[in-house]
Order: sequence, then structure tokens, then C-alpha cells
Amino acid sequence: MDPGVEGRLHADSLTNILRMLGSRRADGSQSALVLNVLLLGDKQSGRSSVGNALIGGNEFQTGLNVHDVSMTTESRLLSRNFPKYFRRQGAETDLTLRVMDTPPLTASPLGLQESCPEGVHVLVIVARADRPCGAHVQKLAQNLLGPDWRQHTLIVFTHADHLREAGLSQTDYLDQTADWMRALAKEVRGGVCFLDNRCDWPLIVGRPLRDQVLRLSATNHHRALSVRTDAAGNA
Repeated sequence: MDPGVEGRLHADSLTNILRMLGSRRADGSQSALVLNVLLLGDKQSGRSSVGNALIGGNEFQTGLNVHDVSMTTESRLLSRNFPKYFRRQGAETDLTLRVMDTPPLTASPLGLQESCPEGVHVLVIVARADRPCGAHVQKLAQNLLGPDWRQHTLIVFTHADHLREAGLSQTDYLDQTADWMRALAKEVRGGVCFLDNRCDWPLIVGRPLRDQVLRLSATNHHRALSVRTDAAGNA
């Protein structure tokens, strides 16, 4: 064999071995991928329910409870680890989701940066299918995450059961929604997801929604967007 070819093959094999070793912790256990997910949306849009679906629990209080984060000025960060969630570079890998829920119109760049110093991997815009969403969410996303925010974003429409009751398909709904939302649904890299407003749907859709978040982050090579705290970015 050509010594040059043999050397390259050895180098490739060594690279693969190093990648395999690098995907595990020093103690030999599975590695973990940590993703920061930011929820943005209007009051009572279903952000808390989407957060519960993502972490697979009921830690985000929902409904009209006075302690619901969507009804207060407090942000909330919850985290959950999912062991051996997927395989990465040949090794079983844990998925750790850190989900930040922020009150509408009062999202603090400094507070968000403090909670997620590594940045935001995925932005989830939450809107109700039975209620118009304010276009201000686009400006807020731009101010917080900069011009590339659409590449890290997916849209989740909650209360999608109302569409069936009205005899509308998801395509029909998007055709009839506000111009800015219809355009945004085509622009965001993560696509659109419709979720019913049933008491059990967070548990049912949790895995598919987490998978959608993971795929979007992988498309961006798990690169996070830094939170902008400069005056120009938040004017």
C-alpha cells in the first residue's frame, strides 16, 4: 500500500477513535448534550404547557393560576436530563434540556444572559391557534438574539383542537392567518408544530417535540446564539 495512503487511513482511524473517546465522560459513562431553549409568546399562549411537554413534567404551572409565570413578571428556568436519548458519533448520549419561560414584553436580556450564559440554542415561539398573536414577538426575538434568530426558531401553535372544530386543516389555517405570521412560518428553520389543548397532550407530544428541537439544533451544529445586551440590540 502507498505509504501516503496508509498514513491517511491511520490518521482517519485515529480521528474516529478520538471522536468516540471525546463523546464519553472521563468515567466512561454517556456524554450529554445540553440545549438551552427559550419560550416566547403572549399571555396564556400555552408557553407553560409547551415547557411541560419539553421537560416531560408538570413543573411549569398552567392555566389561570396566579402563580403562572405567563401571568407574572417572573422568568423561570427548568432543566431535565433524558438518559441515553440518542446516539452521537457512535455513543449513547444524554439530552439535557434547559427551558426558559419569559413573561411577554418584559424579557430581560441581562436576566436571560445570566440564566443561559452559553446562549440560546433553540427559540420556540408559542401562539394560540384560536387567538391572534402580536407581531411584537418578532422584534423581541430580534432584539434578544440578533439577525440570525429565525435559523434557530420553530413555531408551536397550541389549542389546535379548535381548528378541527372549525373544520380547518393546518394548511388552511396558515393560509388564513395574519400576513406576518404566515411569512414567519415559511422563514423559520425549525418549521411549525400544532398541539391540542387537552389535559394529556404534553405527555403525548413531549417526545416528538423534543425530537424536533434536537433536529433543529443539530441543523445548526448545536451552535447557540448569544443574548444581546447592548443598547443598540435592544432599542
